[in-house]
Amino acid sequence: MGTSNPSEMFDFSSECVLVTGGGGVIGSVLVSSLLQKNAHVKVLDDWSLGVRDRLGSHARLKVFTGSVCDPNAVEEAIEGATIVIHLASTHIHQSLRDPGYDCDVNVRGTVNVLLSAKKSGTVRRVVYGSSDAVYGNPRYLPINEDDTVNPLSPFAVSKLAGEYYCRAFYEAYGLSTTVLRFGNVFGGPKPASFEHSGVVVRFITEALDQKPLVIHGDGEQTRDFIFIEDAVDAILRASISSKAEGQTYNVGSGIEVTINHLAELILKLTGSSKGIEYIDRMDIDNIRRRVLNIEKIRRDLRWIPQYTLEQGLRKCLGLEANE
Repeated sequence: MGTSNPSEMFDFSSECVLVTGGGGVIGSVLVSSLLQKNAHVKVLDDWSLGVRDRLGSHARLKVFTGSVCDPNAVEEAIEGATIVIHLASTHIHQSLRDPGYDCDVNVRGTVNVLLSAKKSGTVRRVVYGSSDAVYGNPRYLPINEDDTVNPLSPFAVSKLAGEYYCRAFYEAYGLSTTVLRFGNVFGGPKPASFEHSGVVVRFITEALDQKPLVIHGDGEQTRDFIFIEDAVDAILRASISSKAEGQTYNVGSGIEVTINHLAELILKLTGSSKGIEYIDRMDIDNIRRRVLNIEKIRRDLRWIPQYTLEQGLRKCLGLEANE
């Protein structure tokens, strides 16, 4: 892991940044970071997953209530923006319940953002938040950006379609786009609902409630966990680096972690004695192993994760204790 905080050097005082989904977990942390770096910030959110109170108020912050599915709302919010960070998205559980809605938000919504960015005449970069779910069951580990994609859920299909539209707008219209495929991002404010929580939030909640940590399957499945502040740093770098134009990057730790190890670490850090309860595996995201190769983003953007898994968990638990 890195030994410095490179994002501190960034100054966005000349930028107007639109963050779609800015009331979400990642979006709200990103908005706070942008404001600290002197940016003018706009947020477009329909509050289906985002929380308005996360954003507070600021002289350089303007919040729009609306959906990326509404082209007029997107066009209004994007006016005058120099950078667009497109994080508005569904959740994998939503995609299974209503794949049509998932397609509307993740595909049509992304096209609306790209069309408005192209039309604006001011947007210099669109950063698209994607997911390592697009890889499905990988053939090789760690997973490289040019490895085969094999989406296995409606969510993964729609996120990949959004990636392809970003690429098409770059090639066909010269709109500068960058795609970030995030691993399992953890940390930051609690999700609006427990259903939309990742495994880290679920485990921490169960441990602090003195309940056993529930694992689907045998717990030997692996994931790549990245702390939210590192994910935000990657977004900031991708938004301003000339090397990022037209590129796709994995954003993870590059470290393969079993769910059993994650659970045991959280039990240790919380002091919980309730242990682990194993139940049948889930019907979604049944990927046995997943770890990302992050050499490309290290090389191009000089991005290095600053937090180990344990350091990130300790910070999460500190935030929990202060709430």
